[in-house]
Amino acid sequence: MGKKVKKEATPPPKDVFDSLTIESKKTGTVVLMLKSDEEEVLTKACEAVYKFADKCDENKLMLLELGAIDPIINLITHEDRVVRRYAVMSFGVLAGHAEVRQYLRKTKSIEGAVQLLGDEDDVCNEFASLFLAHMSNEYISKLAIYKNEGLEPLINLLESPDPDVQKNSAQAICNLVQDFQIRAAIRDLGGIPPLLEFLKSEYAIIQELALTTLAAVTQDADTRVVLRENEGLEKLIEFLNHKEFEDLHVHGLQVLGNCLEDTEALDEFRNSGGMEKLLLFTTESAAPEVQAFSARAMARAAKNVENAKILHEQEVEKTLITLSGSDNDTVKIAACQAICTLSDNLAARDTFGKSEGIPPLINLLQSESADVKEAATLALANLTLNHKNNCMEIISSGGIEILIGLLNFNKEAVVVNSLTCLINMSHDEQLRTDIQKRGLIASLTEPLKSDSIKIQSKAAQAIASFVTGSESRAELRKHGGLEPLVRHLRSGDAQLRRDASWAILSSCVDTPTATAISNLGALEILQQINSSEQRRNNFSLAALDKLLDSNLPAKYSLTGKLSSHNIISDGFYDAGMLRPDAKFLPLEEIAKEELNQRRPILLVNCKPPEPKTSEEEDMDSLSERSEIQLYEVGGIPPIEVHSPSGQEQRKASLPSPLNSPRNESLASLKPTQDESSEKRVSSKASLTRRMKKKDKEAQAREEAERLAAEKQAKLDVKQDATKEKDLEDNVYRPPVDTALQGYIDDVNKFIAPMPTMREQIVALAQYVVEKMGGEVEKGKMMDFSWELHISELKFDSKSNIISIGKINKGIFYHRALLFKVLADRIAVPCSLVQGEYNRAWNEVMVSSEEVGTNFPPFKYIVDLMHEAGRLIRADSPAAVRYQSL
Repeated sequence: MGKKVKKEATPPPKDVFDSLTIESKKTGTVVLMLKSDEEEVLTKACEAVYKFADKCDENKLMLLELGAIDPIINLITHEDRVVRRYAVMSFGVLAGHAEVRQYLRKTKSIEGAVQLLGDEDDVCNEFASLFLAHMSNEYISKLAIYKNEGLEPLINLLESPDPDVQKNSAQAICNLVQDFQIRAAIRDLGGIPPLLEFLKSEYAIIQELALTTLAAVTQDADTRVVLRENEGLEKLIEFLNHKEFEDLHVHGLQVLGNCLEDTEALDEFRNSGGMEKLLLFTTESAAPEVQAFSARAMARAAKNVENAKILHEQEVEKTLITLSGSDNDTVKIAACQAICTLSDNLAARDTFGKSEGIPPLINLLQSESADVKEAATLALANLTLNHKNNCMEIISSGGIEILIGLLNFNKEAVVVNSLTCLINMSHDEQLRTDIQKRGLIASLTEPLKSDSIKIQSKAAQAIASFVTGSESRAELRKHGGLEPLVRHLRSGDAQLRRDASWAILSSCVDTPTATAISNLGALEILQQINSSEQRRNNFSLAALDKLLDSNLPAKYSLTGKLSSHNIISDGFYDAGMLRPDAKFLPLEEIAKEELNQRRPILLVNCKPPEPKTSEEEDMDSLSERSEIQLYEVGGIPPIEVHSPSGQEQRKASLPSPLNSPRNESLASLKPTQDESSEKRVSSKASLTRRMKKKDKEAQAREEAERLAAEKQAKLDVKQDATKEKDLEDNVYRPPVDTALQGYIDDVNKFIAPMPTMREQIVALAQYVVEKMGGEVEKGKMMDFSWELHISELKFDSKSNIISIGKINKGIFYHRALLFKVLADRIAVPCSLVQGEYNRAWNEVMVSSEEVGTNFPPFKYIVDLMHEAGRLIRADSPAAVRYQSL
């Protein structure tokens, strides 16, 4: 046999490169390999990049800097399955870095990743969904995924058997639904059922992602309907019953809370026994977060009126009261917030009071946590709204002192809520008085001075509610509460300005408070506010009017009118008409001005003198006896009262012996011839009696004049001494108008007893005209030299202030003022209106019976210049002529 010869190997073709095994440790070299055409090289390069990038974020950034991103993007669509797998793996890992994602947003990587979803290779699905989960953190990428129709394949992947694919898809969807526009698409694409199935998953991260996604999408009402149709409420309760899922119960309660906002859902939940399970679960849970979220779920449901009724029927109040006694502050706050919301229902409010729900809240007011105090005060504020029994419960639980003490707390919400609670309690008079006695008024001063506008506003409301009596107003003045109130009128905040005006309106009821407020400049500030249409409000208008009612001189000067209920008293003065923005000066400052040529200030002041000495009393009694003697001797001249028509006349006088009917009948008898001799004999005796009578009359008149002169002299000396003392002390005391006091005595004596108001008005008008220089014919006002008389009075008194009783020649505005002063003293209602060009007039209401008609009462103007006592219809042309030149 022949020897076997070894067969030689066939040499490779000359145009083929021999295989080369390279081991590289340089990242740049691997990046260069990503551009190779060989599938084996690409596979090994992508695998190396994946492992390198998965180690740390620094490696990802290095690959970005070396330009590895663009080659990998091209490789995710490679035709070779293995190359594509490793490229997607590298792609998904690299997207975990923020700067890499920023670069990827500029490319078409999202479009390529969406195309890979649903691939037969689960690895591609896993890392493609991971890539989208990373990219979906930014809003721009969310929009790109939605536009490239990536939502539907992600939802389909939720049903993948691979838990990693489920997790990444759920993560991507969870990120996407943070944008509310995408939430409806989740519902429409059938994403709710698979998410509910994830509640049974073995992996907590998948359960958490599903619950977080459901919590977002169930904020939409239509989505909640779909969830109920897929038995979502039952599945949530079942999930909450598993104690091994306790760390995820908070997320479940959040979804349940969203669902229970719908009345249909809550009713269905109650009928299925779910509400009882939820309340029991909440009470027995040992996790504070679970209890807090459960209370918040109830609070959210209770915002709906119908839901609140259902919750009340399920006796939710007991559970919330129990939670308010928890040791955890978060649970306390959540329970108080739920109580606050549920108490909008009146029946629930009753239940909280009857179920001992108030004392735990009072205890929470003493908590060291400011947030707990805030929640507790808010709950009490809602519970006391229009509910007297709950208010009484707070008092019996010792809550008033605590609430008053919280007015100085350093947190705005606590102070505001405490003030709101106290204001709610002020609606009952008994409670208001009780709270006032506990020192509330004094405690309101500090909140008024707070830097917080909300606190200032609420404190002003409290003052308006509690300062209702003279004692509370005096206490407010004593503790300096008026100064900040007036200061807040200048606030730029409309609500604070309104509340400050309201407080001033309630406070300026009595003269001392009104005077104090006016002295602080409130009049000028309110004038400025009311002159602006943007800044004024109903309370500022009412406050100014009320303040002026307590300061009639200012009201008359600023508004030009005094109503019938504005009674002029001593100390009133007419300073003339002022512009709305002008400053009104007090009488003390006017008195310091030098004598000028302007219109004088008319003063009304007839205050009773100081207590009389025994000597003065003796002189007065002697003077009265002299007056009686004069009356007995000669009688008092009658006062004629002319009717407006000029036809009727009546004499009002005291009865005199000389005017008696008996004397008239005796005078009418004619003497007979037999009696003539007797009459001649008796004539001498009669003459003697008449002479003695005249002597007595003269003596009595002389005695009365002497006593009056001595009395006036002593009064003048006393006034001069007072003036000298006031000058030394730099104190202004208005002079006493004795003439005006005489006028008042006259009208009280002769006009007040008249039977009808019309007769009183006419008689009073005639009296005023007589004292002011008589009637002046129309067109002859220039001949009535009243200006010279007024100038003489100013010169004699060396003052711009003239007492109204000293004026003997007065025109319209003098006479109208005197008429108003005297009418107020005898209770004849009339108004005083100031016009232009020294015009002023009085308006009175006269009933139809007194004017002889069947019409309703009309307003009349009293003529005090031309025809004394004539009543002019206020709506007639004659009235217009009287009011103008």
